[in-house]
Amino acid sequence: MDKPSGDQPTRFKDLDLSPVMQAALKKAGFANATPIQAELIPLALDGLDVIGQARTGTGKTAAFGIPILEQLDSLEECRDPQALIVVPTRELADQVGRELERLAVGVPTEISVLAGGKNMNRQLRHLNNGVQIVVGTPGRVHDHIQRGTLRTDKIWCAVLDEADRMLDIGFRPQIERILRRCPRDRQTLLLSATLSSTVRRLAESYMYKPEVIDCSKDEMSVETIEQRYFTVAQDRKVKLLLRLLEREKPEQAIVFCRTKRGVDRLQRTLAREFDSVGCIHGDMQQRERDRVMQSVRDRKLKVLVATDVVGRGIDVSTISHIVNFDIPQDCDDYVHRVGRTGRMGRDGVAFTFIVPGEGEFLTSVEQRINKELERDSMEGFEAVEPPPKPVVKEEPDSDQPKRKKLNPMNRKRPRRR
Repeated sequence: MDKPSGDQPTRFKDLDLSPVMQAALKKAGFANATPIQAELIPLALDGLDVIGQARTGTGKTAAFGIPILEQLDSLEECRDPQALIVVPTRELADQVGRELERLAVGVPTEISVLAGGKNMNRQLRHLNNGVQIVVGTPGRVHDHIQRGTLRTDKIWCAVLDEADRMLDIGFRPQIERILRRCPRDRQTLLLSATLSSTVRRLAESYMYKPEVIDCSKDEMSVETIEQRYFTVAQDRKVKLLLRLLEREKPEQAIVFCRTKRGVDRLQRTLAREFDSVGCIHGDMQQRERDRVMQSVRDRKLKVLVATDVVGRGIDVSTISHIVNFDIPQDCDDYVHRVGRTGRMGRDGVAFTFIVPGEGEFLTSVEQRINKELERDSMEGFEAVEPPPKPVVKEEPDSDQPKRKKLNPMNRKRPRRR
């Protein structure tokens, strides 16, 4: 494939994909590939191990899903899973499964989602009947492997999506056991918003000469997202939030809190003032979490109060506003929260409440995204000055790695491993 010159985007029809995949992409409304898709798809089709760095909301599912779907054996040829995709949360597992089904239009494809909180017997029946792709959370995938209900000897591609998040929440032991049970000559694709030392050590241990592509620099500060902050006393945050929602009248908003108890408390407060307010956090039953998320997708909920359980990978294009009621634990979590709005090229705005003593976090965020947040104000609310901000220097962009020119292929494409 010839890379477009200048800022011209890569078109899917210019990628060497099979006619059935091109038809599926057209039906899904995909015309131009995102940077991570344009970089990763050719490398993955060449059978290479790849580390891809890109934030959520940049089309990573299609980036690894398209090469997998292009190379699958039919269920008649192989009834055991051929590809395994491991993700950090149940919601993301469901979302990845739905996206793969959309891309698989035109060829019968069996995809099984294995996540905690889901009906185990239904999962067992699906695995027993034969599946080609398994998408799951580390705990449930590992559980099935231990039970002997998930066979891994035919897996030729393993994907770790949101790898940094999975490692952050303590899934490294399960991930390592899963990878050790997969064939040694498999292809491994690792997708991560950040490449911490922990992520790099995992890659060094379980990947073979991986190609590294970094599509995060140009995407960290999303142009369509307006980012503002308020300085406010801790005991006035609720009143400020109520006034802010009245002023903004969001199409749909997510309000992020730090704790599960804080989510429940704030949801009850907002529900007394506004209609269509819901909440979601890790202590809720999976059936209830699914119901809430479906209400968000159906636009039945106007305001969702949540912990960082929805901070990554949840793709709802109608979220117009994000409010960081409590600041997140680190700058990367801020980026992922804010990335819930401004999806699919739409406009979005994110507000962050900064209380006395949290000015250092504001400075860190601005250094991380290489952009100053705009200070907002509301009549009747005292403003607390944050500490002075250091000058943020722009770093020159590094050259993108070159991709090999591919030969034309037909589905099913022979795997190059």
